[in-house]
Amino acid sequence: MSRGLVALLAIGAALSVATLYYSQPILGLLEADLRVPATAVGLVPTLTQLGYALGILLLAPLGDRYDRRRIILAKVGVLCAALVLAGAAPSIHALWLASLAVGLAATMAQDIVPAAATLAPEAHRGKIVGTVMTGLLLGILVSRVISGLVAEQVGWRAVFAAAAASIAGLGVALWRRLPRFVPTTQLEYGALLGSLRALWRRHPALRRATLAQALLAVGFSAFWSTLAVMLHDAPFHLGSSLVGMFGLAGAAGALAAPLAGGLADRHGPERVTQLGAGLAALAFAAMAVLPLLPPGARLGLLAASAIVFDLGIQATLVAHQTIVYGLEPAARSRLNALLFVGMFIGMALGAALGSLALARWGWLGVTALSTAAATAALIVRLGASAGPARLQR
Repeated sequence: MSRGLVALLAIGAALSVATLYYSQPILGLLEADLRVPATAVGLVPTLTQLGYALGILLLAPLGDRYDRRRIILAKVGVLCAALVLAGAAPSIHALWLASLAVGLAATMAQDIVPAAATLAPEAHRGKIVGTVMTGLLLGILVSRVISGLVAEQVGWRAVFAAAAASIAGLGVALWRRLPRFVPTTQLEYGALLGSLRALWRRHPALRRATLAQALLAVGFSAFWSTLAVMLHDAPFHLGSSLVGMFGLAGAAGALAAPLAGGLADRHGPERVTQLGAGLAALAFAAMAVLPLLPPGARLGLLAASAIVFDLGIQATLVAHQTIVYGLEPAARSRLNALLFVGMFIGMALGAALGSLALARWGWLGVTALSTAAATAALIVRLGASAGPARLQR
């Protein structure tokens, strides 16, 4: 497996997952241009995340049954069309439909990661998969920066047009470089989905990991989906480009993913999940003092908190993947699908609850929601460790 192909897969994961987040820094512009209330605009990221969760649940298992190359290229075509529709949307209703389709097709990121694991030699599989996952995580974070800058210069519709062009270019490169994959099972579609239920019931560790990561995703999404609206209003009055720059604050979390994997190998993934959830809870709680600070200090605290909670949440995700992948190696793709379905359901729920909390209780409501969700995730992880300890006594 050449370095060029590894880089292409990392870029592919980044570009595809980035389409889920382009809308978040431009919600203020959407609200003004389409002349709809903040709650209606808040459904754009909610539907995108919900579409992604549904796509992982209903489409990701197909990678075990059919040639993964054909699946990836088909999703490229659908994703391009959905992004074009989003950019040309004449109303919020059309944008809602496009957002749901973007979420469904962006699940090609969850086809690219298993593709990398399949192509990688066994001796280097962890490093290669880690590189592709780093690309995916950077795509989540840097997408907000790019979206804000483009929207500030040429408008929000250009964001989706540029995204469609990037996916089209990626599709050409994948068509030329990505090899074909031999299916690993002959199970029919219904049986594939049925096996997900059996895996869920068979592994309590999977259920705990999914619940904890979903709770962290609630806090993560509540923050990022409301940040643009808050910073667009008084007392900040920031443009979308400056709002998007906050995405750089979370890049530390993505770059720390390989470090988190090393800590999980040396000290056990359970400790990493507890450390990560604890960091996220503390970072969210620290934002409760924002109303007491002047505007400049508020921006500094927001950036610092974003660095810390992104670091904690991404470290916890890597540790949860370590736990889940060790449960049943023959079903890693489906186990991964269940973990990410839970996570992105949490994302969708966080975006919806975050918008409601901001509308009713302001930024303190968002802070309370995110802190409570991260604290609940920490309790789940502490409970997972306490159970074996009680049995030993």
